[in-house]
Amino acid sequence: MAGFVPVDPFDIVIFGGTGDLSRRKLLPALYHRDTDQQLPESSRIISVARSTMSDEENVQWVRQCLIDSLGDDCIEPEVWERFAHRLHYLTIDLTGDDGWAQLAEMVNQERDRIQVYYLATSPGFFGPVATRLGTLGVIHDNSRIVLEKPVGTDLESARAINREVGAVFSEQQTYRIDHYLGKETVQNLMALRFANSLFEPLWQRGAIDHVQITVSEKLGVGTRGDFYDRTGALRDMVQNHMLQLLCLVAMEAPTSLDQNEIRDEKIKVLRALRPISGDDVKRKTVRGQYKAGAVDGETVDAYRNEIGNGEPGKESGKDSGTETFVALKVEIDNWRWADTPFYLRTGKRLPTKCSEIVVQLRPVAHSIFAPDAGSLLPNRLVMRLQPNEGVTLSLMTKEPGPGGFKLRSLPLDLTFAEAFQLRYPDAYERLLVEVIRGNPALFMRRDEVEAAWAWTDQIIQGWETQQVKPEPYMAGTWGPTASAMLLDRDGRDWRDPVDD
Repeated sequence: MAGFVPVDPFDIVIFGGTGDLSRRKLLPALYHRDTDQQLPESSRIISVARSTMSDEENVQWVRQCLIDSLGDDCIEPEVWERFAHRLHYLTIDLTGDDGWAQLAEMVNQERDRIQVYYLATSPGFFGPVATRLGTLGVIHDNSRIVLEKPVGTDLESARAINREVGAVFSEQQTYRIDHYLGKETVQNLMALRFANSLFEPLWQRGAIDHVQITVSEKLGVGTRGDFYDRTGALRDMVQNHMLQLLCLVAMEAPTSLDQNEIRDEKIKVLRALRPISGDDVKRKTVRGQYKAGAVDGETVDAYRNEIGNGEPGKESGKDSGTETFVALKVEIDNWRWADTPFYLRTGKRLPTKCSEIVVQLRPVAHSIFAPDAGSLLPNRLVMRLQPNEGVTLSLMTKEPGPGGFKLRSLPLDLTFAEAFQLRYPDAYERLLVEVIRGNPALFMRRDEVEAAWAWTDQIIQGWETQQVKPEPYMAGTWGPTASAMLLDRDGRDWRDPVDD
């Protein structure tokens, strides 16, 4: 595996420093990078939140977060001592004035070093926090700002955020994060396509029948009920994660790995997406909402009860029209992909947690084998993002033995954990390091975000004008029946990850 190269000294300021993202992802990611000695000794991690906490209390809180996420046996005394020394805490209410002067004083102690402002907050704070940082006078050439998804809730709000942030930070300093772009398999997609002469000649409409992208979750909305009911699956997953994956599968080869070369090719795909609006929303989209059912043998409640927390008399979820499942038939109007559909689906309370891309090749034109040899299945390339990241390619082969000529489909397997026998950095670890290094290639550019919202907004508007309501599906199943029919009408079917 490639070695770890230390980064330059930095300060990272995490707004929302006691929130769920910081606790589960950001702090463990920074700890892992410290474990691999990638963080310089003088670098600091400054958590900012509303709650009152001393530095000492923050250190103990962070330690417990790491134990909860990584396990007690992952806390190495020498690494922890080094990591704890980096930790600082400031109490700041983002809507008030208290605490900002202390933040300015702290970051200005090391003004010339790299400074990363990570906004692990709701999108409504992105513009105001950027504006406040500009007013404080702490922004310089080595400053960066990281915006968590979603950037806005529609095209209009995304443009407003981009304007406010852009008034303080240049586009080169702005990192709109989508953690899927940091996953090992997503990175490997670039190598698979552009470092192997085997695949690129086949990567087009003449050889590929269709592409499926599935992002499934077993969990419900949990503690995110309020946020999720205002957002829904289309805004939460499709507008960012899934469209980014689609872009990487469908884009033309960039001339280099330069940040703008890659992002220029992705924006071309977004602009070539055929609009789904008007009557098309009924033919090419499926909305679903889970009802009570069983996941892994455990009975779970319906979405409408979960967002009301099941409390007697609490009616907040009774009439919710928010979708927890979306399936789409997406078409790209360009030479490479004309008439080759991309099928996208994502949902909560599905049978398994899995993210994968399936590239289904066309069947052989003519079979020379006897009918009793077995079915000739099309070759299929499966790129699994989680869990067990890796790539498999299914090929038809003869079953060994003298019992006649029998065909069987078998996978060529490249599962990273087995191939490399080492732990490799997760998505947030990789992306945080790229921010510190000043490389925006794995992040979304302003025009990408706005193009994705422009396309997604048409679906949302179509649902409203066509009065498309979510269809109920039982928790623990693969969504509404209409999702299967979406492919069945085209003579295709979904590949269910539970088949593995």
